[in-house]
Amino acid sequence: MRGGIEYEVQRIRLARWVTRNQARRILTEQAQHNGWELWRLRRYRDGSREAWLRRKIIRARLTVFV
Repeated sequence: MRGGIEYEVQRIRLARWVTRNQARRILTEQAQHNGWELWRLRRYRDGSREAWLRRKIIRARLTVFV
């Protein structure tokens, strides 16, 4: 993690029978509605895929000092 930016990571495993178009729809939905971005995608010999999604963790800072 560079520059002090923290990310939350989610892993999605897609079975080999999931078509490329279905996988695209699943990942697009995660990106649009939940704020995830595709970090890494891996395809295995058996045809299954594994996608790692990430999104920034935004920390609230205390601005009032007592």
